[in-house]
Amino acid sequence: MYQGQTVFSQVMEFLPQKKFHQCINRYNGNYRVRSFTCYDQLLCMAFAQLTYRESLRDIECCLRALREKLYHMGIRGKVSRSTLADANETRDWRIYSDFAQILINEARRLYADDDFGLELKETVYALDSSTIDLCLSVFPWARFRKTKGAIKLHTLLDLRGDIPTFIWITDGKVHDVNVLDHLIAEPGAIYIMDRAYLDFQRLYQLHQSSAVFITHSKVNTGLRRIYSHKVDQTVALTGYYSKKDYPEKLRRIKYFDAEKGRSFTFLTNQFTLPAITIAELYRYRWRVEIFFKWIKQHLRIKSFYGTSENAVKTQIWIAVSTYVLVAIMRKRLKIDLTLYPILQILSITLFEKMPILQALTANDYGNQIITGYIQLKLFES
Repeated sequence: MYQGQTVFSQVMEFLPQKKFHQCINRYNGNYRVRSFTCYDQLLCMAFAQLTYRESLRDIECCLRALREKLYHMGIRGKVSRSTLADANETRDWRIYSDFAQILINEARRLYADDDFGLELKETVYALDSSTIDLCLSVFPWARFRKTKGAIKLHTLLDLRGDIPTFIWITDGKVHDVNVLDHLIAEPGAIYIMDRAYLDFQRLYQLHQSSAVFITHSKVNTGLRRIYSHKVDQTVALTGYYSKKDYPEKLRRIKYFDAEKGRSFTFLTNQFTLPAITIAELYRYRWRVEIFFKWIKQHLRIKSFYGTSENAVKTQIWIAVSTYVLVAIMRKRLKIDLTLYPILQILSITLFEKMPILQALTANDYGNQIITGYIQLKLFES
């Protein structure tokens, strides 16, 4: 792999270029494009994600300062702020959405045998959403409240590898439960969600698809006990509409968290797993919230380089692609680091001509890089 290449070039070698060009052709992404292609756009935006660039001008200044290295990075077109802005504005965001899905499928295959904390054969998903606040006057398409704009990232996270398998980007007004209409249920898979997704008609569709759901019950949910067991109950809905929407029996489990001093009531259509396993599974739902916190801190998805819907979605999907690409690289190179230090090291060493494994596996060197990064941030502040 290493032939005097920069670290950035070595990272980008993990991109399946042939499949990316298939995505470009599907949406005519390079139609009437003379120099700055979709691949150039992807590389520039990935560079911005990995180095935490603040704006298009910031991207332009950094890349122009390294003009002699751009060709070896794979960037063939001339980098300018206006060209990159036009590309983000006009090139179909679905190119990058489809490509992100290709990377996600590859990452899921690599992490399929990983242990996430519980010994289960089934695929376990955590479903949640995260809101990113926007200025309504600048992003008028992102409706949320009367004087406030926002978008939502509805995300289904595979707990093996913390890989986002499904992302639906909407304006802030779309309720969380609507994402269930867009999910294709996987038979046998376990879906963990909070009480915002407690819609019995939609949950019954999951049940009919042979999928398992675990959710947090609401206080006013009308339930009738049918059988009592040692630590759980078999119940049925009592409301006129709710029992019409979900005519089958449910399992109710009450769990007391001694650390937090709180009681939780779970509803599920899973009757064979131990009650404590159901409670533990719901506890792992918090990993999707940790995922949201992580990507907001370490990827550029809270401030945007463009204001149109197309530009925002393009940036988000390239950010997701960058996250998944690093996860793929970590697995293929068998790097014994989490994604956080890997991204910190990459942000400093992208233009170094050194083997990528040397940067990411030499502990002393990696510690020096992280220490230097922290000192730089302290100096800038």
